[in-house]
Amino acid sequence: MTGHLQVLAQALQAGDRDRVEALTRAALARRTEPRDILSTLLAGMAVVGERFRDHEIFLPDVLLAARAMNAAMVLLKPLLVRDGIPTLGTIVLGTVAGDLHDVGKNLVGIMLSGAGFEVVDVGTDVPADRFVEAAVASGASVIGLSALLTTTMVNMQPVIDLIERRGLRGSVRTIVGGAPVTEAFAREVGADAYGFDAANAVQRVRALLDLP
Repeated sequence: MTGHLQVLAQALQAGDRDRVEALTRAALARRTEPRDILSTLLAGMAVVGERFRDHEIFLPDVLLAARAMNAAMVLLKPLLVRDGIPTLGTIVLGTVAGDLHDVGKNLVGIMLSGAGFEVVDVGTDVPADRFVEAAVASGASVIGLSALLTTTMVNMQPVIDLIERRGLRGSVRTIVGGAPVTEAFAREVGADAYGFDAANAVQRVRALLDLP
């Protein structure tokens, strides 16, 4: 990583939105390849994720880094599309039917976006058919299901059952998470993976898609 890109990564980790935007503009002005800038930003967000996982930083720090990442992506995305640079994959993310909680879901979405995934957030209180329709429409490889209540976590099962009935099990994987959800419950409902926190969810999604 060259000097100016290293400074960019450090600014991202510090959550300095204005500096990240300015450094991204400067890197583009130097004719740095957009893919190299993206790789730098993804590496910076990976560090943020690791530090959050290890409790060295906290949610506000992650949100600041995500905001800085988004500022850079506004500049980079048109260039990446022009150059045909693919994302790592598309993930549909939502809170299951009957549950209006979204803080955990939103954090997972931020971490996935920062890791280079395209996130389709279908919101809260989402019925099974809307999860599956969104996955088909977007070509998503993974559906992420969130629940914060023991009374709503059972609504993960209908989504997984519908994927099975639609013959999508081979092409669409599922990951579940939320305060009351356990790895044993994930196995019970037939989910492909369980994420115990946002950083772990990113790791599990990468594993589902055979990404290093």
